[in-house]
Amino acid sequence: MSLAEEQHQPPAQAVPAAGPLPDAVTEEELMSSGHELPEGYTCPLCCLPIALPVEKHSSLETCCMMMVCDGCNLASLQRGMGESCAFCRTPTPESGAAILALVRKRVDAKDPKAIEFLAQLYYHGNHSVQQDTSQALELWTEAARLGNLDAHFHLGRLYYFGEGVEKNVARGIRHCQHAAIQGHPPSRYALGSHEHK
Repeated sequence: MSLAEEQHQPPAQAVPAAGPLPDAVTEEELMSSGHELPEGYTCPLCCLPIALPVEKHSSLETCCMMMVCDGCNLASLQRGMGESCAFCRTPTPESGAAILALVRKRVDAKDPKAIEFLAQLYYHGNHSVQQDTSQALELWTEAARLGNLDAHFHLGRLYYFGEGVEKNVARGIRHCQHAAIQGHPPSRYALGSHEHK
């Protein structure tokens, strides 16, 4: 293509502020994939699946952003290591500010789980972070771009219900489908609920 032809080309469409939309998924793709639990649903210490819902049967270690099952946390406590992370042995932070400092350090390193966690802090206004849905949306978009399935799920929920963004059910479903074909249990549940309705 010559320079003159390039100059007459229409300008490329700008990417929306909320980031690129995941590709559409067929029902066959959705039903034939996603039968393995993704990373974060098995304990990194004992390598066993964590019972669902994961948040009730494990804890997130903010130093290394690993979900460690309650059994491994208990074993660590019984061995006298209760004041440190069961996975990386970093001393457990005692304040919200210390937790936030550890998370921000991991966010600066572009850790998708840390970015997703910080988005949750902004969304709910936890650990001395001012509630800001637009900042949470931006962070979830970045984490989704980096491959975090929880971020796709949260974006799907925001768009599906129109929480802090213009309601776009199709976009919400596509975010959930993207996570569901990779085995994300909450996304598969949300899609099942949508189909049931």
